[in-house]
Amino acid sequence: MEDSIEVILQDHSRVPSTNRHHPVVSACLGALFTGLYGVWSLFVMPGFRKIPWNLRVPYLPSSRDQTMNVMKLLEGRTGRLADLGSGDGRLVLAASSAGLQCTGFEINSILVAYARSKSCWRGVPSSKATFVKKDFWKTDLSTYNNVTAFLAPGVMGLLGEKLLKELPDDARIISCRFPFPNWPQQLSVGSGLDQTFAYDIDSVRSRLRNAPSPAE
Repeated sequence: MEDSIEVILQDHSRVPSTNRHHPVVSACLGALFTGLYGVWSLFVMPGFRKIPWNLRVPYLPSSRDQTMNVMKLLEGRTGRLADLGSGDGRLVLAASSAGLQCTGFEINSILVAYARSKSCWRGVPSSKATFVKKDFWKTDLSTYNNVTAFLAPGVMGLLGEKLLKELPDDARIISCRFPFPNWPQQLSVGSGLDQTFAYDIDSVRSRLRNAPSPAE
């Protein structure tokens, strides 16, 4: 009996453990992970080698509530709109349906192609919604009187300096989630991650000019 048990135990010890990963399986899992990361990086971090480190912002789509908040702050607005980092185009398409002439600036060629195909599928004419593969940091935005942006807190200060220099006095700027530092807050819709801020550039300029200097 004891001999039989010993034989069984010996046979069992020769059975490969299910917890051990075969080298081929491990290699396949590694290749799968690398492939998924590569696809993800195409959407999230394309063209970043052309963008300075301090200006790099990963792709993060606007939520439904965020888009609705932007549209509330655009009520009654007319003219041209620039969406900075337009991603999959949802804000551009929503604003174009409200009568604005919109341009989406995006450095990710895949997202630009996707946004264009979505616009075409919806039958939106290019005169209402245009998507360009272009770096908005190197673009003069002075012809736009509406600007929307969902970027990152680290670039808002630099963006504010650019917009103060370039935008006309009747321009309105709408920022999703992250406000402009040192800018007087004017209008806000929503809360938490979906909070959206609106600034009229002439009021911002006036308040910044009249603000007391730190030495006073």
